[in-house]
Amino acid sequence: HQENGGHGEAVNAGLKNASGLYFKVVDSDDWLDGPGLTEVLQTLKTFVGGNSAPDMMVCNYIYEKLLEGTRHVINYSNVFPRNQMFGWDDMRRFPPWKYLLMHSLIYKTQLLHECGLKLPKHTFYVDNIFVYQPLPSVKTIYYLDVDLYHYFIGREDQSVNQNVMVKRIDQQLLVTRIMIGCHILPGSIPSKKLSNYMLSHLAIMMIICTVFLRISGTKEDNKKEKELWAFLASCDNRLYRHASIRFLKMVANLPGSSGNKITVRLYNIARKVYKFN
Repeated sequence: HQENGGHGEAVNAGLKNASGLYFKVVDSDDWLDGPGLTEVLQTLKTFVGGNSAPDMMVCNYIYEKLLEGTRHVINYSNVFPRNQMFGWDDMRRFPPWKYLLMHSLIYKTQLLHECGLKLPKHTFYVDNIFVYQPLPSVKTIYYLDVDLYHYFIGREDQSVNQNVMVKRIDQQLLVTRIMIGCHILPGSIPSKKLSNYMLSHLAIMMIICTVFLRISGTKEDNKKEKELWAFLASCDNRLYRHASIRFLKMVANLPGSSGNKITVRLYNIARKVYKFN
């Protein structure tokens, strides 16, 4: 028996006791596609039998808005080579608002141990750390173009509900600060494409924090926004400059109330198009 430490501690416990070659996290609200899972397992068995198992497998996932009767598939066919082994230098540029999520990834268990992954207790949004921290340790990737993970969206108390995210902004800030801390600067990663992706992913996290702090709009949250960007700059000014030149950050930092309105409008448009909330 283990004391409830939230989602992060549940992942930590699962990883500690995992005996399989690969590690996959599935939230309690979500489910895996039966035929898709069969194809994943068959593919991995083939690799293991040939002693060429990839460090990371990427699959598609589906946003399931059951209450609205809609679904939206996220695939990576415009980013990764399909159904073949490859490295970071073989990938194409990620489009805006598309990035790697826990739902799309299957990591080698040993790789997660070796990179020292340990998620904070009693904290939401730690999936971002689970995705982000191990990336520099990944050398070989396989993209299986199959719809595997069904991501349920719609509960009012869900962590990605807009109102809930505003209330839990301090946890989002904590996760983003941890990601900043584990980021490896451009030039120290052999693959420039991976370095650029990690910068873009971090910039997205910064924009999400900025958006929800501005949706709240209190003086305290305005202060938190300034402190977050100052923290990024204090950790490494080079990293700050790389993150700050991203388009989303530039939009989010337009001065005055008009900038706030554009920030919220941009978020709402992206939410409707990509179904991420």
